[in-house]
Amino acid sequence: MPILTNALKSFDELCGASEDFLRFGRLRERRGFLTRRERWGILNGKDAAKSAQTHFDFCRFLFERRPSFVAYLFLAADGRRRVAPTVASVDSLFHPLTIRQVALTMRYAPNPDPVVQEMLRATGLSSLDDLFVDVPEEIRLQCLLPESRGATEMSARRQLEELALANYTADDSPIFLGAGCYDHYIPTAVDAIVGRSEFVTAYTPYQPEISQGILQAIFEYQTAICRLTGMDVANASMYCGGSALAQACVMSAETTKRKIVLIPATLNPDYARIVETYAASGLFETRVVPEKNGIVDLDALNAVLTAEAKNVAAVVIQYPNFYGNLERVGQMIAATKGVGALSIMSVDPIALAMLKSPGEWGADVAVGDGQPLGNAMSFGGPHLGFMAVSKKLLRKIPGRLVGETVDSEGKRAYVLTLQAREQHIRREKASSNICSNQALNALTALVYLAFVGPLGLKQAANASHRIARYAHSELKKAGFEFQHDAPFLREFAVKVDNPREMNRYLLEWGIIGGYELKDGLLLAFTEKRTREEVDELVYFMKDFQFGGAGERLTVDENDGASASDAE
Repeated sequence: MPILTNALKSFDELCGASEDFLRFGRLRERRGFLTRRERWGILNGKDAAKSAQTHFDFCRFLFERRPSFVAYLFLAADGRRRVAPTVASVDSLFHPLTIRQVALTMRYAPNPDPVVQEMLRATGLSSLDDLFVDVPEEIRLQCLLPESRGATEMSARRQLEELALANYTADDSPIFLGAGCYDHYIPTAVDAIVGRSEFVTAYTPYQPEISQGILQAIFEYQTAICRLTGMDVANASMYCGGSALAQACVMSAETTKRKIVLIPATLNPDYARIVETYAASGLFETRVVPEKNGIVDLDALNAVLTAEAKNVAAVVIQYPNFYGNLERVGQMIAATKGVGALSIMSVDPIALAMLKSPGEWGADVAVGDGQPLGNAMSFGGPHLGFMAVSKKLLRKIPGRLVGETVDSEGKRAYVLTLQAREQHIRREKASSNICSNQALNALTALVYLAFVGPLGLKQAANASHRIARYAHSELKKAGFEFQHDAPFLREFAVKVDNPREMNRYLLEWGIIGGYELKDGLLLAFTEKRTREEVDELVYFMKDFQFGGAGERLTVDENDGASASDAE
């Protein structure tokens, strides 16, 4: 039996059997002994002052008669575990002031060392450090944090501002880094609307009858995603693009009763890792289809589909893919349907303003990351994932689903409906255990889409494509080669000798470079980038790559930065 249970049992016996305990009449008024909450000194604030001295006296009395038992209390409540209790330490632990502090700040007691060891043995671990093996050792804290007296608000603000100045942000420098997170323009109206208190404080609705406002917002978001993707049904949002894709893989395996999910080598590596993590559950397994010239090798895909025709649950297609290239979607979906598997398209929502939608391609599932839709990059999150499916998967789609109905008076109302979550139906029938959604981020995406409209979204996509084409042309003129020769939208990979050092050099000149590939940089372009910024990027990349050939940048006191002829 765990130590804590033994301690409380001994406490009950001591309190019930000791004749001396009758002296503590005020304590016996509460059913003859302390409640479990009171035994550990965790009192309501209003009771702490009144009962603290009584606790103090009683614990002194206990220690004098049963020091071994008080050791349980002391070690569990104090948490130091290496200090043997003494009269002085018990006085300190159960002093009225300490009890008041415990009452206001502590709600849980740490496990005694024997309990920790028992838990480690049960989990097959040798030490607590084994719980952190996935955290790189160089970023682990190797010592206790120093104690601090704290800082004033003014001092803390100054320190935080100094730390913030060490960051390069998209507001300070032109950024050409994408790879799934993009620096699109966010209209001021978006933040002004979603920053209202009724939106910021709204939580995922559990009582739809009193959450009509947020339910309507989610319903409108679902409608917008369906129109954007060309699909029949969308859910209330997922955590991110990667988890949305992984959930789609789980749903596909559950729906088809097959095990294999084919993922392309051109898939975002972060997404691939998330999918692999989900696959570790045994619900499905993954096979990687190789790429050729930056897009999926169709011959390799057809070979796998032929060999595993009865085992393939789904084929994943990223559109545009991680390298920014456009896959041959029509041929891939046709081959997928030929073996009875589901097609999952992971799409860029901005790109859909220019490209054929998943619904038009005949895809079964469309997923993606909604960050480009009005959500700031925020150093990586929080963002949102979206998922939309064809009508045949209506009862399989994971997460929350808001529907429109009428109430008893015939007025329009919104409800949570048709949910395949294990919180609502039998676990073995559930397609997912996801129990929440990114409500505020989804609302942000909705406000952005409503504000810019179909025309504004298309203009953003067109502007991104035009500036990417301009950059591609200028880099080619400068002598650069590209890793792939395939159609692209707003992102492409350029060959460089040392990507990491190239990025460091660009950063020295106030430019945030691209995503580092093997022997290359993946450069992304949005409507925020200008020709002048692209010219600077090309100039400094050329300067680094080719040893300073061409013009040099000089600083003129009157004109600022300008280009002058090389000597």
